[in-house]
Amino acid sequence: MHSGKRFGALEFATWTRRSIYVLSALAAIPTVLYFLGWKFVSVPWQPIAILGTAVAFIVGFKNNASYSRLWEARQIYGAIINDSRSFGYILRDSLSTKDPKKVKEMFSRHYAWLTALRFQLREPRAWENMGTAQYDEYSKKYDIPERLTQLDEEMKKYISETELQYILSKKNRATQLMASQSKELSEAYARGDINDFQWTQINQQLVKFTDNQGKAERIKNFPYPRNFSSITTYLLLLFILFVPFGLLKELDKLGEGTVLEGWTIWFNIPFSLMVTWCFHTLDSVGEASVNPFEGSPNDVPITQISRTIEIDMRDMLDESDLPPAITPKNNIVL
Repeated sequence: MHSGKRFGALEFATWTRRSIYVLSALAAIPTVLYFLGWKFVSVPWQPIAILGTAVAFIVGFKNNASYSRLWEARQIYGAIINDSRSFGYILRDSLSTKDPKKVKEMFSRHYAWLTALRFQLREPRAWENMGTAQYDEYSKKYDIPERLTQLDEEMKKYISETELQYILSKKNRATQLMASQSKELSEAYARGDINDFQWTQINQQLVKFTDNQGKAERIKNFPYPRNFSSITTYLLLLFILFVPFGLLKELDKLGEGTVLEGWTIWFNIPFSLMVTWCFHTLDSVGEASVNPFEGSPNDVPITQISRTIEIDMRDMLDESDLPPAITPKNNIVL
């Protein structure tokens, strides 16, 4: 998540510089040909304007869908924050007088669940963007914690070696950790350490965690539909290719009767670049938000949120050695 006031203009230009180079070349080719006498390369601008309207609608639709995915992901982790706090104090108040060691153990297993979940959500998918040069280059400005450490190294801080090896042998580690929590809860209920009402309350929290995990996994594992993504790409490409051809005659007429007659055709390069860059960058912005867990600067800061939850829950147990909060690096925090 970018935590600054805005992306700087230079920062934005650097991020999109590869597209600027390509768009400039695409604008220059028909301009040079027209200047050399190939007047027939000019095409009417009216059909291009109609195409531009269609592109604007579909790019806007994509950006709206991308924002909806991002916002839903943030709501999911907002719910995890609230439910974790509720889980913490309900568990503490229900079981601490009977078995304080078990309370601390279940708290630690919850931290392990948060860790396993964020590692799973950071796993790359074929449709994500972090492998492309544009995103990979920008990612060097900040740290993606899940790529700097290993899951087993992080998890061993919270659970025993025996349980760690068991969890690592499973495909969905986060699910198995929540299953272990449910097993511990059932055993406490069977021993009479908690009553019916307390068991129901705590179990409801576990159900909420499972529900939110499933929602996050749905966003992670189901991409923005490929049919919509593909048609947006193709229509945008057609628009970008034809814009420089459609502006040729209009810009050539601009200098008629002035000292610039014959030279205003060169305005086609900056004007075409401006129009095509706007559309292409709008599409890129939508693409940057469509996968809210991949590790881009526009993602939901799941690592920071997980650390905040851990600090809050440790504080409930009056622990003094709290882990440090995760702070932004170059205005980016994940």
